[in-house]
Amino acid sequence: MTEPTPEPMTPAQQTSTDSFRYRSDPLPVHVIENARIPLADGVELSARVWLPADRHTQLDATQTSGDRGDAGTQGFEPVPAVLEYIPYRKNDMTAARDQTIHPEFARAGYASVRVDLRGCGDSTGVMTDEYSATELDDGLQTLAWIAAQPWCNGKVGIIGKSWGGFNGLQLAALRPPELAAVITVCSTDDRYADDVHYNGGAIVGDQMLSWASTMWAYNARPQDPAVAGAGWLEDWKHRIDESPNNIAEWLGHQRRDAYWKHASVCETPEAIEVPVLAVGGLQDEYRTTLFRLMENAAEQRRTNPDYPPIHALLGGHAHNYPHQAAPGPGYDFIGEAIRWWDKWMKGVDNGVQDDPQLRAFVPDSAPIGSDRETRSGRWVAEQVWPSPQVAEVEYGTATPAGSATPAALTATPAGPRTLSSSVLLGFDGGSWLQFGEAAGIPGDQARDDAQSFTLSWPAAEGLEILGTPRVRATVSSSADRGVIAARLCDVDPAGQSRLLTLGLFNLTHHTGHEFPEPLTPGTPVELDFPLLATAARLAPGHSLRLSISASYWPNLWPSPGETLITVHDANLLAPVRTAADPVADSALSARVTAALGTPPEPPENTIDADYAPMTRTLETDLVTGRTKVETFTESWQTDLADGLFYYSSERDSYFRTAGDSSSPEAVCERSIRYRRPGLPDVQEAPGRAHTAQADAPVAADHGWDVELRTRSRMTGDATSFTVTNELVAYHDGVPFHRRRTNTTVPRDLN
Repeated sequence: MTEPTPEPMTPAQQTSTDSFRYRSDPLPVHVIENARIPLADGVELSARVWLPADRHTQLDATQTSGDRGDAGTQGFEPVPAVLEYIPYRKNDMTAARDQTIHPEFARAGYASVRVDLRGCGDSTGVMTDEYSATELDDGLQTLAWIAAQPWCNGKVGIIGKSWGGFNGLQLAALRPPELAAVITVCSTDDRYADDVHYNGGAIVGDQMLSWASTMWAYNARPQDPAVAGAGWLEDWKHRIDESPNNIAEWLGHQRRDAYWKHASVCETPEAIEVPVLAVGGLQDEYRTTLFRLMENAAEQRRTNPDYPPIHALLGGHAHNYPHQAAPGPGYDFIGEAIRWWDKWMKGVDNGVQDDPQLRAFVPDSAPIGSDRETRSGRWVAEQVWPSPQVAEVEYGTATPAGSATPAALTATPAGPRTLSSSVLLGFDGGSWLQFGEAAGIPGDQARDDAQSFTLSWPAAEGLEILGTPRVRATVSSSADRGVIAARLCDVDPAGQSRLLTLGLFNLTHHTGHEFPEPLTPGTPVELDFPLLATAARLAPGHSLRLSISASYWPNLWPSPGETLITVHDANLLAPVRTAADPVADSALSARVTAALGTPPEPPENTIDADYAPMTRTLETDLVTGRTKVETFTESWQTDLADGLFYYSSERDSYFRTAGDSSSPEAVCERSIRYRRPGLPDVQEAPGRAHTAQADAPVAADHGWDVELRTRSRMTGDATSFTVTNELVAYHDGVPFHRRRTNTTVPRDLN
């Protein structure tokens, strides 16, 4: 007797341990293009929802828009859901990236929900400051709304990169009952220590204004009239007028006060009650977060053995999702995410809980510029962190005869001990926040090393570093303040110096970031501060070099006036990894590499996107000595579904003149344009129109053509910083609205 063919599993029944099923056995996907999430104060958030469908469900391909989250979803079985909650506009800016993430989760049996913050995209209201109490309360309401939908079984996970990684941790710390798990990518648990504003209490010069300028433009982008209807123009004007001038707050809090403690989950690590997978990259500035989260978790387990799992994946990439890693190698991040969701939202026994707590890519030494696309190296794994295989090793200066310190760990200082803040160096430092572009990657540090205080140590055979290095130094300043940059480099036998990591430090913060105090000129102070976390395996014949300078432009914004910093002594405390069993370590590395796999080919995408490679130039006026470092990026895309064209460009210029302490200046310009051909009448066809032709002429009644141009400028004198912002909005090629701000902020020992 022939056995009946079993019915295919529904999404709710699916408990496969195959995390690659999103490609090998995908479910059909139903899309709600514009769901509306009502908030208590009357604001509505705009969401796109991807739903896994029963294989027997007949989907109407045209039924992909709706005003409510349950539009066209009758009969869908409830499943766990995944939320990404960010300000970057689901209909255009992140539309291409979203299609590589959320439909894949749906194909694996999860509802996936991409939500724009209030005042962003087609959400109503006005944008607030980063991670505000309003944003987090909106997030809690969003989680509750998702859990209450007929297509959700009440369990929700949060995923996000950067902003969405930040608020994923922050929402977890508020303990919403719906939240089951978090995947946080390229984010931080400490808003003051690890973000684009400050590092070590010093101002991050190439990011403070740059990011503020970007948000100045982003916050002013209008709703899409194809979604919002006739009131979009008046709403656009309101957004422009009412959006925050972020830099006034960021510069207004130069020490680690209550402003930065808010939403820094390191303040209350015990509040995290759900499993967290923290993901980062070695060329991303947020990489230290992974180690701090694991270390805080270990501390919590001393008194709470039931503290949730905190695992970490550290790749070799920059500020990217790992399946889009730049530089490579990437890995099957979507599959890893599905494994995480399967364990903590479906209860699948897939071994996630037994994975090594840390899996990290350790790059090999390589000539600068040779690995811009893909880095060579290997994956290593640590079952727990802190790891017994990683020890803090102190590298110091030359010691007297008879000292117990091994000679290999001592070095004779080179370069000047007294460092001037007016010396121009740092042009080869690359971008503080990197996205994988060659123009953002640091170049050879040898020229800057020659003008810095340096200590170099020959690398032991097979030297591997993994973790967060620290610098201990005794320094004095000629003024009541001062800032320094410390760099750790891999130096090859020919003298080429490759930047492994760096850290900035404001000397007035030597007793803590919360209560800085003026220095007594000429009086030494003791410093102990971290560099950004790193991983590296140095080749035979290479050296490890610590370089300290009082200038590193434009990454480090200098103190006012020329400041002379004297280095009296310095030590490096490096996290050195030594495998207990090298053979077993190599075998484990091979298993981890195989398990992580490689990213599959991207799925079919309705966004035709392209970009021009980022450029970085240095210009010097040979008469005045004035220099300009300039970066430029631009990208464009067309939505093949409705013809929406989106263009964006960013130009950042940093000016400084050798010997002129008042010369530092940053100028950031942004341009954003939206253009869509004529659309059907919005009253007759609410929601996104899928029938417009990309080459149709723009019509005054239905076409859409808007543009934003902004310019921001930051300077500083002996007592204060001055920032100006200008914005011009264009509608149909004609100026529509303008806004200008002028902010002066007193220096606070910076």
